[in-house]
Amino acid sequence: MSAKASQLEYQQSLLYRIRHSTAHVMAEAVLQLFPDAKIAIGPAIEDGFYYDFDLPRALTPEDLGAIEERMRLILRSGSAFNKKVITAAEARDIFTNQPYKLELIDGLEQGAVDEHGNPLNEPPELSIYESDGFVDLCRGPHVENMQQIDEQAFRLINVAGAYWRGDETRPMLQRIYGTAWNTREELDAYLWRIEEARRRDHRKLGKELDLFSINPEVGAGLVLWHPNGAMVRHLAEAYCKDEHIKNGYVLAYSPHIGRAGLWETSGHLVWYKENMYAPMQIDDEAYYAKPMNCPFHIQIYKNKTRSYRELPIRIAEWGTVYRYERSGVLHGLLRVRGFTQDDAHIFCRPDQMPEEIDRALHFCLHILRHFGLHNFHAYLSTRNPDKFAGELPDWDMATQALRQALERAELPFDLDEGGAAFYGPKIDLKMIDALGREWQLSTIQFDFNLSERFGLEYTGDDGQPHRLFMVHRALLGSMERFMGVLIEHYAGAFPVWLAPTQAMVIPIADRHLAYALQVAQQLREAGLRVDVDERDDRMQAKIRDAQNMKIPYMLVVGDKEAVTGQVALRLRSGENLGAISVEEFQSRARKEIEDLV
Repeated sequence: MSAKASQLEYQQSLLYRIRHSTAHVMAEAVLQLFPDAKIAIGPAIEDGFYYDFDLPRALTPEDLGAIEERMRLILRSGSAFNKKVITAAEARDIFTNQPYKLELIDGLEQGAVDEHGNPLNEPPELSIYESDGFVDLCRGPHVENMQQIDEQAFRLINVAGAYWRGDETRPMLQRIYGTAWNTREELDAYLWRIEEARRRDHRKLGKELDLFSINPEVGAGLVLWHPNGAMVRHLAEAYCKDEHIKNGYVLAYSPHIGRAGLWETSGHLVWYKENMYAPMQIDDEAYYAKPMNCPFHIQIYKNKTRSYRELPIRIAEWGTVYRYERSGVLHGLLRVRGFTQDDAHIFCRPDQMPEEIDRALHFCLHILRHFGLHNFHAYLSTRNPDKFAGELPDWDMATQALRQALERAELPFDLDEGGAAFYGPKIDLKMIDALGREWQLSTIQFDFNLSERFGLEYTGDDGQPHRLFMVHRALLGSMERFMGVLIEHYAGAFPVWLAPTQAMVIPIADRHLAYALQVAQQLREAGLRVDVDERDDRMQAKIRDAQNMKIPYMLVVGDKEAVTGQVALRLRSGENLGAISVEEFQSRARKEIEDLV
């Protein structure tokens, strides 16, 4: 099933109609409580619905409770949702005091947009829905009557600001988000997931675990990695780099800036300029901070004549790139302006391309599974018939190679029909985390464009130059986004091999400090990351703090342990395993790390 087909199936479902109808009930409740309110749009969305309002004052959490209660009163009327097709003139009479609706009517009459502001190819049917005396401009669909909405199976979630039509120059409206389900049990399960998502929020845990920060003095979307976070990132990168070398990649480093001519040749200044930062002038020439690593790897390839015998060449780099993102979309580690990609470009002959894509996908799964990520869903983006570079036989060959790689890997996938970039089809791999959420991580992208623009060639066995194929791929995506996903997946409790501090030695009293330091040194020499809590504080407080920092092991030492050469082992789960020898703990920890690695 394609992604578009999945969305269409949802829009035709009873749950979609329940949510769409509940949005109307919420708008009616708001108008009853705020008679001067101006209403905008209120669609059903994934997991719920929202409605935008222009209100005389800012809403409070107490207001949401009052709106919910009013909604329940409205639902108890059991009113039907009645559809009526009307003319634009009739619609203007109905919504004469609703300026946002009037603007939508103008657009609908001209066939420009639907009632949610989405572009249309031809003028749609203009219709309203009436229920319990409330009238809204809408195409539907809705449930037949309010009895089909369980008054205990919806909840208003929060209020956020939203510019009218998404335009920063237009009025700021108040958007009320809600959720609705078939049953109270489904609602409770959803609310649990929402609360658990808050508990796992990487921004919250990033601060609590001292992993990273984003400081306005440095700049929005620019990450400062603190020692704890830097250690996790270092361990992840070190593992990945070693695996790349084992799997036939060569490593490279490239500059953070490049001459304007490079980006003109690559096409970035034509197709991607709005995402690039302003140029800097160096020796009377314009230079740009790089938004991608591709042109640099291409120049490494082109540094000398390449024979067919040398191919494939796989160039990998943990390259930091800079892309302009609007401040409103920046989000912790997940959406930033400077980030480091685990980027690689594969230069290969046409006959090698299917095997290289297959190899890249298997390598991707190997890497992600090492981090404890095992559930994936893939999307195959195919050619946009109105916007593509290259020849149709090449597109068909590349798309088929991507499809076959997914099938051989036994990965479930949806088609994103027409969703490919103009320069080639791609696989997007999404990880499904502990809460069932999908996160975009890996991409394997075929490219017909850059090979042509840069004149990439190899000398064939016939002694003649031949055009080569190029594959872009990022396995973790970016280190920033991957770290954000990893933090939320594990709720900050990293596997032992990734934990910045693997064990905390906790002396019960000052007289036990010397033994604690001795234990720590012994374990460090065995390759473990160990700290000693030397603070003048109670043992229980030290244990609690170590648990809050998600440290896997706590090694408590007192008089008995110092005499017997032991440690009292506790786990971050709260389990107390009692006294064991230092050597036994060392063996246990090493085994757990090796089993995970």
